Amino acid sequence: MSGQPGPTPIVIADPRQMRDLILTARRAGRRIGFVPTMGALHAGHASLVEQAAAECDDVVVSIFVNPKQFGPREDLARYPRTLAADLALVGAKGAGWVFVPEASTAYPAGHATSVVVAAPAADFEGAVRPGHFAGVATVVCWLFNVVPADVAYFGAKDWQQTVVVRRMVADLAIPIAIEVCPTIREPDGLAMSSRNAYLSPEERRRAVALHEGLVAATERWQAGDDVAAVEETIRASLQSRDIPIDYARVVDPDTLLAPRPGAAAVALVAGRVGTTRLLDNALLPPRS
Repeated sequence: MSGQPGPTPIVIADPRQMRDLILTARRAGRRIGFVPTMGALHAGHASLVEQAAAECDDVVVSIFVNPKQFGPREDLARYPRTLAADLALVGAKGAGWVFVPEASTAYPAGHATSVVVAAPAADFEGAVRPGHFAGVATVVCWLFNVVPADVAYFGAKDWQQTVVVRRMVADLAIPIAIEVCPTIREPDGLAMSSRNAYLSPEERRRAVALHEGLVAATERWQAGDDVAAVEETIRASLQSRDIPIDYARVVDPDTLLAPRPGAAAVALVAGRVGTTRLLDNALLPPRS
């Protein structure tokens, strides 16, 4: 199937109108792809829209800076907002609709419901940013109700988020497929992120240590090193560039617990470059 690319997607703010359009399209037999975002879009987001357009008849992108997933000392106020550029990008890549709700629409007066995904959200980002994944799960659940698409597309860079969303969808029997797409990187390997814009030129040069650590860790994994040695390889890369480490761990890609002997794993890393938190990961293949 192919999408319907157009330079000017239809912008919708009203949830009822958005839902009605999706349900009407699905009754007509159209396959709907959905790309949830917080805006400040880059080539990584563009790749998600492109894949959705290649696999679906219609594509919806949401742009919503979700206040519930930011902590009290995090960057909600300064998070980049580039709506005009975002609309041009997703329209060129095949999105027909862009859902842009107000915070008061997602969280009206009296809003009292939170979705908490326990086990996969407990460690890593969940430990560093208490309440973050409750905010993510709550808004994604709401978006899946407003945009009842066939399939939703997420980037692999936020690996733990994809695990949390998959768990929520399975536990709540939400009828939507989750497609996780490869991380898109800068030429030097740095994972594309909206927060990369915060980095000074000197910080930007140091930030590549996350990717370099993961590349070295993958080599050590394939050479047969144990988990502790692989994790130390990641930490050493960040320490060599004076990057404070939040975590550098090798875990099971589905449960985020200790990896199973011989099975695939995922290396997760997060660190602070200046005032900017960056995270990345690498899938590690099965080994005998």
